Amino acid sequence: GIASHILAKTGAGNMTLFAFDAGQGLTEHTSPFEAFIIVLEGDVTLTIGGAAVHAMPGTVTRMPANVAHAVDAIRASRLLLVMLRDRTAS
Repeated sequence: GIASHILAKTGAGNMTLFAFDAGQGLTEHTSPFEAFIIVLEGDVTLTIGGAAVHAMPGTVTRMPANVAHAVDAIRASRLLLVMLRDRTAS
């Protein structure tokens, strides 16, 4: 399955730990916020704006705001999502 746990949440953004079993993922979606994925463990394919990125432990990948993205775990994986909010935007 998929598990998530919010580690920190402020007006400037949040940090969420995700755990995926092999074969699990998140379907394509968008977010109005800039984000970074840091692969802590495992092996995933990140699809960002239609381009596939193979990510392994230590990989840091930027996901621009308003660009469709998806996650597919090839093996059991743990990811840290760092989402940045623009506090000046309305």
